[in-house]
Amino acid sequence: MFGLCLISLVLSLFLPVSLLSAETITMRTPDANIIFDGSLSGVAREVEREYPSIRLDLERTFKWESDFKPDIVLVKDRGQFRDIVGSDIIVAYAVPGRNLIVLDTSRIYAKPFTLETTLKHEACHLLLHRQIEQDRLPRWLDEGICQWASGGIAELLSGEDEGVFAKAVISGSLIDIQRLARFPSDEKSLVLAYQESKSIVQYIVARFGSQGLLALLENMHRGDTVQEAVRRTFSISLPELEKAWQSSVKRKHTWFLYFSDNIYTVIFTLTAIITIYGFIRLVKKRREYKDEDSEDHERDHESSG
Repeated sequence: MFGLCLISLVLSLFLPVSLLSAETITMRTPDANIIFDGSLSGVAREVEREYPSIRLDLERTFKWESDFKPDIVLVKDRGQFRDIVGSDIIVAYAVPGRNLIVLDTSRIYAKPFTLETTLKHEACHLLLHRQIEQDRLPRWLDEGICQWASGGIAELLSGEDEGVFAKAVISGSLIDIQRLARFPSDEKSLVLAYQESKSIVQYIVARFGSQGLLALLENMHRGDTVQEAVRRTFSISLPELEKAWQSSVKRKHTWFLYFSDNIYTVIFTLTAIITIYGFIRLVKKRREYKDEDSEDHERDHESSG
């Protein structure tokens, strides 16, 4: 149901006034309050359709109830959104303390984003912070889990993600996990921080399974710090986990680097092997043909005799 309400007045306390105008509408649904400019009614309707299933999917994944009703603000103007976040590469953000999600609708459909994946990522932040105290949830784990839950999608738009991470692995310039409790502000380091966070959580799931990751979160929900939860859940320390993860990604990217640097040698070797194999098959076929031809001549000779 559409209608103006007091939520707009509340939002004005922590959103720039320029985002709220006479055209601002609030759609109040059983699951969320959607605040938007009148021209974004189509996007608002999509949020209304998508959010209930996103909420249920996150509840099934984490076994936690989403016992809150978020405010979802749709921003029409890219410049206004950039003024809020202070960055050109951020497309959405969440404010857990206020159960708030803000989406830049001018870019949430830019590949690889969809409204569903972006909204799911931000809703995941709200759920995690609802269950785990903020000072117990380091940024790398927060962002890594939300990327895992939303299919690897982060909140930033950049075409250099994998390249930045691979170069950092190969050059030995990964950011220490302790420094990832909070993220850097410069763009290149920020991209690397997101990629490291995703990689660490992917490593945890690959080694301990998704149930291991959920057990880690449950221990933190009960009051453990991340260091205590890692020790209790995996029987190793956080530095040991970090060292094992780094060894894993170094092996992977070292082979990739070797292949990339020696691509022409690899192609030449494969071509040579294929050529030799083809030659051997040709020689074999010729011998078989000669043997068959010889047998035919012998049969012809015997029949004529």
